[in-house]
Amino acid sequence: MSTVVTRHKGRQIGWAFVAPFGVLFAVVFVLPILYAAYLSLFQDRLVGGMSFVGLANYTKLLQDPQFWNGVLRVFGFTLIQVPIMLALALLLALALDSGRLHASKFMRIAIFLPYAVPAIVSTLMWGFMLGVRYGLFRSINESLGTDLNPFQPGTTLISIGVMVTWAFTGYNMLIFYSVLRAVPQELYEAAAIDGAGQFRVAWSIKLPALRGSLGITVIFSIIGTFQIFNEPQILPSMVAGSGITTFYTPNLYAYNLAFTGSQQGYAAALALVMAAITIAIAYAVQLRGLKPAREQ
Repeated sequence: MSTVVTRHKGRQIGWAFVAPFGVLFAVVFVLPILYAAYLSLFQDRLVGGMSFVGLANYTKLLQDPQFWNGVLRVFGFTLIQVPIMLALALLLALALDSGRLHASKFMRIAIFLPYAVPAIVSTLMWGFMLGVRYGLFRSINESLGTDLNPFQPGTTLISIGVMVTWAFTGYNMLIFYSVLRAVPQELYEAAAIDGAGQFRVAWSIKLPALRGSLGITVIFSIIGTFQIFNEPQILPSMVAGSGITTFYTPNLYAYNLAFTGSQQGYAAALALVMAAITIAIAYAVQLRGLKPAREQ
């Protein structure tokens, strides 16, 4: 009997510890999703106000070329930007872990520092540097007599990729570096006894140790790039002729629908469909990346 009572008290104590997180999770995550799902079934009309339309918003969304153009744009952006960013982060982590860099502590802080800069401040800073109205590229054009414009419609997405890479490379580098610091020293000692060089150690010890963290950073990066919003929202007010439209990315499209077009139901449907697409892609990456790593 005492054992049963002890287990019951243990469960109560466990639920007491979990309860604050559960309440917070329900308030800031579950309830907003449920409300968005409810809102997506309605449409705000000029006459009659909010009216129930069922799945009409979803049907309309699946046939909306502006939405799919935004999805394809961020998908292409992800395919190019994420590998470049993670490759840079991986190289920086390996360089810092090698112990051959001078002032490695300062370098580690300096590389991570851009992640601490708020996204709005980062966008304003890069918009100033890359814009041709003022800043760096205006000075370059005036000095060389050129007409370079990083925010032309064909290069705007590249410029945004530079901004995002600058901001998040240090964050991913710190994850890789933390994993490398946790590798048992005995493995390095055994490799040294076998006569392995730095390249061999990196290939046979460090990169396999990073496999799990690489999968996690890929998933986080995919989720982050599919949610891109700050840069295309702020840049049109700073640069001209960038080609950024109100539906440039799905998040920007949903924002403009909800707060400019007064189409909250349609925006809610868009947000839910975009979340489903992001989850599906992240899950596919997990199946192809993390699962093989665990099996090996």
